Amino acid sequence: MSDILFRLEKILEQRKDQSPDTSYVANLYHKGTDEILKKIGEEASEVIIAAKDKDGVVHEVADLWFHTLVLLAHQGISSQDILDELDRRFGESGLTEKANRPG
Repeated sequence: MSDILFRLEKILEQRKDQSPDTSYVANLYHKGTDEILKKIGEEASEVIIAAKDKDGVVHEVADLWFHTLVLLAHQGISSQDILDELDRRFGESGLTEKANRPG
């Protein structure tokens, strides 16, 4: 498996110290969580629209994942946190996992 998530995470952390005038990601951070969430919503919609076209869906999912990584970095959550959660769920029935969720 590629280390691209960790390489992106490192760059996203660096963008926190850059000017919003010189970096798209720094601009998203500057605008805050609501703007990042809006972008994730837009990208999720684009995935749905592109879902019947393999090349289109690959492109749009990459955009969605990227913006989700921006959100995680903004909130101080690492890719490893997500991978650990997926690993914890591995081998567990989706129905069981859902039934055991809090709330």
